[in-house]
Amino acid sequence: MNGHDVMTSSPHQSKIVPADADHFVLTFENNRYASELFGQFDQNLKLLEQRLNIDARARGNSVAISGDVVATNQARRALDYLYGRLQSGGSVELSDVEGAIRMAIAADDQLSLPTMERKAKLSMAQISTRKKTIVARTPMQDTYIRALERSELVFGVGPAGTGKTYLAVAYAAQLLERGAVDRIVLSRPAVEAGERLGFLPGDMKEKVDPYLRPLYDALYDMMPGDKVERAITAGVIEIAPLAFMRGRTLANAAVILDEAQNTTSMQMKMFLTRLGENGRMIVTGDPSQVDLPRGVTSGLVEALQILKGVEGVSVVRFSDADVVRHPMVARIVRAYEARTAVQDESERMDR
Repeated sequence: MNGHDVMTSSPHQSKIVPADADHFVLTFENNRYASELFGQFDQNLKLLEQRLNIDARARGNSVAISGDVVATNQARRALDYLYGRLQSGGSVELSDVEGAIRMAIAADDQLSLPTMERKAKLSMAQISTRKKTIVARTPMQDTYIRALERSELVFGVGPAGTGKTYLAVAYAAQLLERGAVDRIVLSRPAVEAGERLGFLPGDMKEKVDPYLRPLYDALYDMMPGDKVERAITAGVIEIAPLAFMRGRTLANAAVILDEAQNTTSMQMKMFLTRLGENGRMIVTGDPSQVDLPRGVTSGLVEALQILKGVEGVSVVRFSDADVVRHPMVARIVRAYEARTAVQDESERMDR
């Protein structure tokens, strides 16, 4: 086969026309999908260029890609994956392109993830409900979703913006829709109020709403609003402040504890021992943002140490590299982590 012959990578994917080792042309058969794939004013291709340091020039339903051989192949795998999403009825946003790029790079870095084969097509874990499908945007999100599928107790720990809470709620909604659990229980320590919620006005839902708002937001993303309201009224989705969970057994339920770094050792033990038959428990938090009084041990930090290696328990640790919000969030997280590292080193030297 010479440099101008055409070969097809798969029946439904793109056609590759290699010109040399670092240059080839991808041709997509569906013009509408190709237009959506490239993005408005080719913004998706521009993102590929920026992230992978390649050149990507669109013409009609084709795109010529040139650059480093590793980077160009990463671009090909990312575009093939995104085109497949469009063919399956999905959409492609800039965040999806960013996620595909991260996964393609991770595949070449030979990360030990079961979801990818080096230099093969990308395969990303996903969570689906009737309203929305969430696809992993980073290798660690992929690992997290698969941990949720196989483990009864999953800890998702790391900085803000990594999607750990959002994915937990999405997975719980998926289990509820499929009938795998009978209810969802949402919990979060109300540290700001010292958990003395009786001093706040309103019924129990109104008292804790400010602390559970991120969980609500994720629920409304995954389920129609009227169904969420009916489920809350019927007790199928339950708001259970951590301070009021003592003595309960949560069977046939998907239970989420958010902001777990703000639990005490006793609270964490109490919560974890609520797990009942056919239950799933997800604990999320950021050990670097503990709001407990000085000298009080975080229940999350302690639990991660005590439960290390326990059968049925999975721990997924996110980092600033997994931040999927605005890129500025990742830079902010890194800046704070650098400051903390300097302070820790200074304290160590003073001892």
